[in-house]
Amino acid sequence: MENPVHRHLADWIMGEDFSCLAAKAAVRRGTLTPVQLGSMGSADATSDLHTAIFEFTKMELSPTENFATLVAVFEETSALTEPEFDALMWQQLTDLHAVDVEQGFSWAPGVSPDPASPDFAFSLAGHPFFVVGMHANASRISRRYPRPALAFNSNHQFRRLKQSGVYYGLQRRIRQREERLQRSINPNLAEFGEASDARQYSGAATGEQWRCPFHPQDGTASGS
Repeated sequence: MENPVHRHLADWIMGEDFSCLAAKAAVRRGTLTPVQLGSMGSADATSDLHTAIFEFTKMELSPTENFATLVAVFEETSALTEPEFDALMWQQLTDLHAVDVEQGFSWAPGVSPDPASPDFAFSLAGHPFFVVGMHANASRISRRYPRPALAFNSNHQFRRLKQSGVYYGLQRRIRQREERLQRSINPNLAEFGEASDARQYSGAATGEQWRCPFHPQDGTASGS
């Protein structure tokens, strides 16, 4: 029997208010991996999510698949404001990083652990990810999922899509959809590899003075 969270998530992604074509491709190709968890930021959710991501890197990611994504869907809580979600998301990622270090994983090769670097990617189980936060009160319409959720997308997939030229077509069409849906594109968007992706993670607008609240633990090996 199909998990109801999977069905609900897939239906939402395929709806008109969701603009990411790569996620829609994951639904069509059967490469969407949903993970149902407890409260965001809880110890149990952190442990379960790290295990799920480790298994995802071993079982679902391959050099020939460019549209696999894992989406962590957390237990419903009282509606979070955008600043509250932003803070909780970064705390969740910090806690995941702590588990990663405890289990002996180094930062993914080829990317930086410095969230201010244009080469930054979040590393789990030795793999680099781009993280997309979603919640009910997101300012970006495409991120308004009823439950707190985090999507983990492989940086390797982005690089392969960019090398093949597919990335630029996807980017143009996604931005066109955002313009139709919200009359603007996300002000945090930058070209892949030209500015830190950390600004885009939660979906909240960031100013010039913004500093990422995530700090890799001392001794985290650089992936460069």
